[in-house]
Amino acid sequence: MPSSPPTRPVILVTGASRGIGRAIAESAAGRGYAVCVNYRSAEAEARAVVETIRAGGGTALAVQADVGDPKAVDALFAEVHARLGPLTALVNNAGEIPSRQDFATMDDDAIERMVSVNLTGAMRCMRRAVERFQTHGGGGIVNVSSEAARFGGNRIAVYAATKAALSMLTVSTARELAPLGIRVNAISPGTILTDALAAEGDEALDALRRTLPMGRIGEPGEAAETVLWLLSDAASYVSGAVIPVAGGR
Repeated sequence: MPSSPPTRPVILVTGASRGIGRAIAESAAGRGYAVCVNYRSAEAEARAVVETIRAGGGTALAVQADVGDPKAVDALFAEVHARLGPLTALVNNAGEIPSRQDFATMDDDAIERMVSVNLTGAMRCMRRAVERFQTHGGGGIVNVSSEAARFGGNRIAVYAATKAALSMLTVSTARELAPLGIRVNAISPGTILTDALAAEGDEALDALRRTLPMGRIGEPGEAAETVLWLLSDAASYVSGAVIPVAGGR
């Protein structure tokens, strides 16, 4: 029998120390969520996110865990429950950032690492979330895919393949989990101004802007707003959607 509904919403955002993950964590806090800011190695950045949320009157904690490690994922979910209460939302944002490599010569370890984080790790987190959600009658999951899943990219074949699989995982699990009161959706970001993109320099960014229909690069907060809408009651009949956040590209 499900327990009574949680008294406050609790969200776990994986890979939340920077970029889109950080924007999601801070936006969720602004909507009343207690937030777990997960990180793998960027401890200082994750704690800065927590401090920002707390300074605004919100509740947050930072928890280190590599989502590619099954034992770390188990410990992560246990800590969230113990310190924040029953989980009501999961955002799978953690991912290995693609470095452009020739597929034919890509190192096996690099391939396995990308699959273990971007796909297997997301699956593992979803399964743990479903276990938690069933104790109180439902919850929401949003996976962060990529437009590379639809269009590929130059020398990022493995990354694109993992994101394509994540998108299909979203669609398939949405159908399976709907009777349990669990909605599963995804966003598919296009060109978003993350630290990695900014590092390419002004000249490269200017050239990129000229290829975009809106004539500008997206902001992490714009991706975050889509995630929070998908988790909200306003999207109560939306499940199995993979929404491009790509400025029309």
